[in-house]
Parts: sequence; C-alpha cells; structure tokens
Amino acid sequence: MWSLAPHVLILDQDRTFARTVSRLLSENGYDPGGLSEPTGLDEYLATRTVDLLLLDLSLPGEEGFTILERLRRDRAYRDLPVLGVASSAVEEASVRALGLGASDVIAKPIRVRELLARIRTHLRAGRALNQARAEARSQAALVELLREINTNLPPRELFQVLVRQVAAGLRIPRCSILFGRPGAERITVAAASENPMLHDLSVDVGRYPEIRRALDSGEVLLVSDAASEPMYQGMHAQETTSSLVLPFSLRGERAGVFFLRTGAGDPPLDDADIRFAEKVIESAASAMEKALDHESQSRREDEMRQLAETDPLTGLLNRRALDDKLRQEVERASRYGTVLTCVMIDVDHFKQTNDTYGHQAGDRILTQFAELLRREQRSVDVVARYGGEEFVVLLPETGNAGARLFAERILRRVSNAAFGEPDTPIPITISLGLGTYPDERAVDGESLLRLADRNLLRAKSDGRNRYRD
Repeated sequence: MWSLAPHVLILDQDRTFARTVSRLLSENGYDPGGLSEPTGLDEYLATRTVDLLLLDLSLPGEEGFTILERLRRDRAYRDLPVLGVASSAVEEASVRALGLGASDVIAKPIRVRELLARIRTHLRAGRALNQARAEARSQAALVELLREINTNLPPRELFQVLVRQVAAGLRIPRCSILFGRPGAERITVAAASENPMLHDLSVDVGRYPEIRRALDSGEVLLVSDAASEPMYQGMHAQETTSSLVLPFSLRGERAGVFFLRTGAGDPPLDDADIRFAEKVIESAASAMEKALDHESQSRREDEMRQLAETDPLTGLLNRRALDDKLRQEVERASRYGTVLTCVMIDVDHFKQTNDTYGHQAGDRILTQFAELLRREQRSVDVVARYGGEEFVVLLPETGNAGARLFAERILRRVSNAAFGEPDTPIPITISLGLGTYPDERAVDGESLLRLADRNLLRAKSDGRNRYRD
C-alpha cells in the first residue's frame, strides 16, 4: 500500500540512534526506513521511493562520504536531499560533506526540534524541485504527443499513441481509452498502454464504478487512495491503488473516458496529473474526430469500390475487377518467375435450363455454383463471374498438373451437388478450359484468357462435362 507520508531513509551504524530517530519521525507523520549497512543501499533505492536520506558520515572507511559522492554523480539520485549526521570532528566533516553535495549536516547528539525543522525544509525544497522537473517532463511529453497525433494516423494507431504517451508522460503503468455513452451497461476498450494488442474489447461498466460515475456525470473523477474509497466497498480485491477518469466528448456529445491507474509501489495520481491529462484530451479530441471521420470515409469508399467490383447476383468479382486482378497476377508471375493458370468455366446448356425452369431457377443455380467455387478457393486464388453463365478462376503458382487436379475436383463437386430447390433439384454439368502462363500462346493476360477460352470451346465440342488444356 502506497504511503502518502514522506519516506525518510536512515542509514546509520548506530542501531539505537536509528531506532530513536525512526520512532521520532513516525510520531511526526513521516514514513521512516532504516539500514545499518551501506551494502543494501542500492537495492533499497531501486525498489523504494526515498524522499530524504539521513546519512551517517562516520561509517567505517569513510563510506559515508563515498556514498554521498556516488549519489551526486548518479543522475537518478543527484537531487535526493541528503542530511549528513556527524558524530566527531563536526566542523571538518561538515565542510567536506557540503563540498561533496550534502544538503545539510547535523551533529550528534541531535536536537529534536532542529532535526525536524531541517528535514521539513529540505523535503519542501526537494518537492519543489521534483514538481518543477515533473512539470517539465509533462510538457516535453505533451509536445512529443502532439507531434505524433497531428499525423494522419488511423484511429486504432492513434488511440495506442495516446495511451502510450499519457502513461509515459505521467510515469504510470496503465492508461486506457474506453468508448461508451452515459447510462450504458457495457463500454468498449479502444486501447490500453499495458497491452498494445488489446482493442475493441467490450466490458461490463458495473465492474468499474469510477468509470460509471464519470461517464454519467461528465466530470473528472480522481481517486487518490482506492483502499479508503467508499465506492469500492464490497468489491473484490483491487490491484488499483489510485485512479483518474477523464470524460471526453466528440462533436459535443459525451463519447468515452481516459482511464488512468496506478498499482502497488506507484506514486498516487494527483491534481497535477489531472492538468496534464486534460491538456492531452483537449489537444487529442480534434485528432480523434479527424481520425474517425477519415476511417468512416475510407470505409464508405471501400464499400463503393466493392460494389463497383462485385457481381450483384453472385457476390464474386465482376469482369472489370477480373481484368485488374489478371494483369496483377501476370505481372507477379513474370517478376518472380512463377506460373499462373486461368480456368474458364461454362455451365452447360444454361439457356435451355433457363427456358425450362425459369430465370429465377437459373439465377439460383448461378448463385449456388458461385458458392461452390468459393468453397474451393484458396486464399491466393481469384474467382470471378465473367459474364452470363461463364466464370473464371485464377490459380497463382499453379502449373498444368495442379490445374488438372483442380478441374477434376470441381467436376466431381458439381456432379455430387444439388442445384435448384431441395424439392425440385436441377441436374447440371460444366465444361472447363485451362490455360497456363507462361506459354508461347499466352504472353500476357489477354492472350491467357483467349487460350483458356479456346480450350473451353474444345471441351464443349468434345461433349461437355469435361476439361481441356
């Protein structure tokens, strides 16, 4: 559990003195810690946030001065307030310690009021310096964040940039963006700094009372100490020790929240964090709107493009789209020295079937046959309706042997399939013509199509219900 009291580390070989000072500090609202040997100092500083070090300058081998000099060379600890404690040759020890960067020196036996006054003074100075540096880091993080979000990022990437930069700017482990409306029972996690792969996850808002309250009220909610917060009473054990929820609006309507959290061992969130996060949201809102608009426009363009390239009856690619795909696949085969087979397929006696069973039955047969081809399609294959009852399948990296196996499989599938209505099945057969690139008769996409078409005519003239290559 994070303590709000300043943490004072006492490094002194005199255990009795250390216990006395520790009790004194506890009684005056501080959070004391103690070491009697300098060997554990590095690990202690790496795992605990120390606000002030009370350092014994009389450690054996002048270790106290060595520690002081080392701390001042380390960028991580050069601003840590260090109050030296001298027990002999006080004037000489003070001059040397202050020269090495000690914040102050006090002599044993200590006077209680003097010690407390000096601790208060140096903690106050240390807090002011740390706050100034934190503000500077936050401003630098904000500048970097604004630089990133002003680029034309798609929404998913933009949200990930935002949570990552806010978490880095505030030095917290978890920041999330969640979309939801006031009164909603479920909300959607758009991005989370602790898990870059997490997105579009729907969660029950009832598990997060702070989010529900902020969403419904539209006001920022800061929980500095989750353990003592009444809204968490009766809930399961919380990993969160403090949280900050900041609602945001898009186009004048409440759209979701930024959700910031700390855990055990992290400094609690405070008002300064609110100021930084509010600046981020203010700057990010227009970028979020722009990204969402761009995504919506791209989606509409994709839908229009798909409509322009799709056969409305079967849902396969149309002739126009096939021409583009064929050109691309021939170029790819030429560039990489691979092969490409074009399969042209015709439903046998389709006009007669239409005349006998009606155009509605004919359309149903075409739709069912298209679905059969789609089931046989590999991820790299291209299936298109060429026109009328003719279909084309492009088989990249497939030569004559593979194409023949494909044709035989399609013939078997058609012979075993039921076309038309279940109560009135309509028997059909198909003919297939194969052409493979490169070939002296197929030097480009157009000639490849003509070769497949000629072989289709051969299959039909040879009796239909077969393939030719």
